[in-house]
Amino acid sequence: MSDLFSQTPVDRSNAPLAEQLRPQTPDEVIGQQHLLGPGKPLRLAFASGQPHSMILWGPPGVGKTTLARMMATQFKCEFIALSAVFSGIKEVREAVVQAEIWRGQGRRTILFVDEIHRFNKAQQDGFLPFVESGLFTFIGATTENPSFEVNSALLSRASVYVLKSLDATEMGVLFERACGQALADLRFDDDAKTRLIGLADGDARRLLNLLEQVRTAAHTAGITAVDGQFIEAAMAQNLRRFDKGGDAFYDQISALHKSVRGSSPDGALYWFCRMLDGGADPRYLARRIVRMAWEDIGLADPRAMQIANDAANTYERLGSPEGELALAQAVIYLAVAAKSNAGYNAYNAARAFVKQDGSRPVPVHLRNAPTKLMKELGYGKAYRYAHDEPEAYAAGESYLPEGLPEPGWYRPTPRGLEGKIGEKLAHLRDLDRKAGKS
Repeated sequence: MSDLFSQTPVDRSNAPLAEQLRPQTPDEVIGQQHLLGPGKPLRLAFASGQPHSMILWGPPGVGKTTLARMMATQFKCEFIALSAVFSGIKEVREAVVQAEIWRGQGRRTILFVDEIHRFNKAQQDGFLPFVESGLFTFIGATTENPSFEVNSALLSRASVYVLKSLDATEMGVLFERACGQALADLRFDDDAKTRLIGLADGDARRLLNLLEQVRTAAHTAGITAVDGQFIEAAMAQNLRRFDKGGDAFYDQISALHKSVRGSSPDGALYWFCRMLDGGADPRYLARRIVRMAWEDIGLADPRAMQIANDAANTYERLGSPEGELALAQAVIYLAVAAKSNAGYNAYNAARAFVKQDGSRPVPVHLRNAPTKLMKELGYGKAYRYAHDEPEAYAAGESYLPEGLPEPGWYRPTPRGLEGKIGEKLAHLRDLDRKAGKS
């Protein structure tokens, strides 16, 4: 069998710093106290001595692999690790064969699959019979929402535990632990520590990798005192954790949109800058800003649409970073503008109605009559030209198919310009009533 199944203890003295400092017991884990604190789910699971199938969902570098390995040690199980990025049917079959051998020897197996969301439905389904038979305990790790990325059949047989990014205090504890155990020859000032923790952005593995880079750079430069300026000079550009196709991306664009909708200019600016800082395409942000203008502001302030479009065009002309200022100011304007989703709701209601309704014919008086035959058939007969009517409005006229009552899809809000629109529509309805229209 492959070295994947080797149970020989690993010499970690020359391993990367992240491997050297990998926790071996629950008490050594930094963070995740909502799962590992007294009386919490994973703490109780460790205490029970009985492993169960689970999905560990969380961003990179928060301890998913560490917890899986720790469970194998604590439960005295054999451990098989697969990566859905590099493994296929062959590796899964080999794992099943090895687990059967161990079961014949009275030994339990934990099968750990990293990036489980990378397996397709058929591959995920392949684990089901072995999970149900108890051949192995299944632990999957994913950075994506398992509700969307893990098959419901497999999900129903596993508990889902959500892991969180480490906060600044927890990252500080990890920083001090790393310095005390592996970087004792270096001294970091507060500025250097703050910069490194900020670059790591809640990712423990990234922090330890950054510390290794700093150690190498410091030894090369022949220094032992590390300050903020050295960090800035020594570190290559490190963008904050940001997956352009994953949950972090969609969570942040959701936060930006909801900040605009909630009329919070500071919140909107924060998420806009976070996404730029993380590498989001400004053109994508420009498209979303235009969409926000139409969806959440609408006719309450038509200038919002114009400003959003102008900002997108400005970015196309200037590019980064100059054009980003136009997008930022559009975000501010949208956040402070009067809000209305009346047009958005009306459009959705009309589409939903038309989708389920029959194909009603166009009323004869609304049909065009470009030919003599069409006129003889009555097309356009009795049509009232609005511009010839008082107030340029044909009071009492109907523009809907026969038999379709006024649906009232568009209901303007009293905010901004839409308040004036509402007043006008109310006046026109009053004219209709006076003209005898029901």
